[in-house]
Amino acid sequence: MSGLSRTTPAERPLKPAMLRGAMRRCPACGEGALFDGYLTVRDHCDHCSEDLSHQRTDDGPAYLTILLVSHLGAPLLLAVYMAYRPSPMALLIGFGLGAIVASLALLPVIKGGFVGLQWARRMHGFGGAPGRPEAKPRAELPQA
Repeated sequence: MSGLSRTTPAERPLKPAMLRGAMRRCPACGEGALFDGYLTVRDHCDHCSEDLSHQRTDDGPAYLTILLVSHLGAPLLLAVYMAYRPSPMALLIGFGLGAIVASLALLPVIKGGFVGLQWARRMHGFGGAPGRPEAKPRAELPQA
């Protein structure tokens, strides 16, 4: 059993890593900034030098943001309409702006959580063992 523990890397806590990412901080240390600008993930943490270039969030945060905003907005739209009977234009402007603001506010939070999840689960090269070659980026793979 002791041989297994030497070869198996230590487990990283999932919840703290995702919370740090959601707070736009490095999932490893919680101190350094995760993003350069609005959504661009830094190549490495300025505080602990953790390599963050392995992250592959792709469209996941956008899909989850749309899912949350629409599932929160639809019942609210129905409740406002039934209670106040506003004009269609007022509903369109109010809920359109509300959906845009909510999406812009949630997107970096959810993307940070995704990066934290990937770091904690050692996905996409985050858990590479020293001396072991990392996977090549897709652009460098030979064409078949």
